[in-house]
Amino acid sequence: MSQASSFAVILVTPQLGENIGMVARAMLNCGLTELRLVAPRDGWPSEPARSAASGADIVIDGAQLFETTEDAIRDLDLVLATTARPRDMTKSVFTPESAAGELRARINARQRCGVLFGKESWGLNNDDVALADGIITVPLNPDFTSLNLAQAVLLLAYEWFKTTDDTAPRELKMPSDTRPASKDEMMMLIGHLEDELDAAGFLRVAEKRPTMVRNLRNVLWRAEMTEKEVRMFRGIISALTKFKSSR
Repeated sequence: MSQASSFAVILVTPQLGENIGMVARAMLNCGLTELRLVAPRDGWPSEPARSAASGADIVIDGAQLFETTEDAIRDLDLVLATTARPRDMTKSVFTPESAAGELRARINARQRCGVLFGKESWGLNNDDVALADGIITVPLNPDFTSLNLAQAVLLLAYEWFKTTDDTAPRELKMPSDTRPASKDEMMMLIGHLEDELDAAGFLRVAEKRPTMVRNLRNVLWRAEMTEKEVRMFRGIISALTKFKSSR
């Protein structure tokens, strides 16, 4: 994903190079490559950052260095700030999901966007937050909202990635030589099994039979069987009954 089609991740006074590297790794996992660093405490470039990036060299090599937050956002049209603490400011508040949607809409409108993340120890200060157009807060356990820097970046980056990903939320995959079993095939399997269970006396208690049959049918319907699996199960039932009758 090109930098022009995504947003900038802006780390304000990050401390450890290792944390910057883990941020780079999280970014590239989700297709983000534009990293901006504001006055990193341990300097830049950083070998610990490169090592912790685990191959996300494109992010590390392209990282831009700024002296102040103002400099880092000067060319942007929309800036959001991440914070877990309530601030005494009037700001639009986004979740990571809604922020990703807002960022996507703005970028589709050819606007340049960035998200501020604060230092590991206490996050952004109020002066940094004041520069933002809105804030992003992650809904978490109110008694413990602590996230490390890479976690915070990954949460937002993943929500961003989901806005471009077309993977189905749920997809049933099967071999090319079969297909989903039809309702008729499933009902034939269920009928076959119930007949043999009746013959074996498994369903002999009349008052329990309806519930047992219903539970059995629910189990088989949930299995989402293929046509080949239905034939296999019917073969198993036939084999078991033949084995019993031959004894």
